[in-house]
Amino acid sequence: MNGSNIVKRVYVNEEWCLGCHLCEYNCAFANSGEPDMVRAFSRDVPPLPRIRVEDGTQDGEAIHFAVSCRHCEVPYCVKGCITGALSVEDGVVKIDRDRCVGCRTCIAMCPYGCLVVGRDHTMLKCELCLENAAGSPACVAGCPNRAIVYEARD
Repeated sequence: MNGSNIVKRVYVNEEWCLGCHLCEYNCAFANSGEPDMVRAFSRDVPPLPRIRVEDGTQDGEAIHFAVSCRHCEVPYCVKGCITGALSVEDGVVKIDRDRCVGCRTCIAMCPYGCLVVGRDHTMLKCELCLENAAGSPACVAGCPNRAIVYEARD
């Protein structure tokens, strides 16, 4: 892949992750369609994030890692989608929720476990906040320790 085709992606520096889960809140808010965070989370059904922080321990030390779509060069979730709801557009794996039937084949195909089941049982996934008000990944902007970055890498 030459330098001009490198797509920006979200990367996590787990050694810097505090486990604060602010990326989850910022993601959920950015995808809520609400202009106000308090209103978004005051709804009877709060919005769901497309990123999640996994917490654990390694050698007695607390570790945290934010998991979201990696927008793979060869996205197995897209290849496995039986309805064609998943596609790649300009390097971004996108979902057409109107075509998704909630079969969860994409979950089985994703080696990173990056898809989320929505409240209507169709799938949700990170689309880099390109379609919502944030315009760039809200998880990145909301990370207080800069453990999540949005950049192009070779």
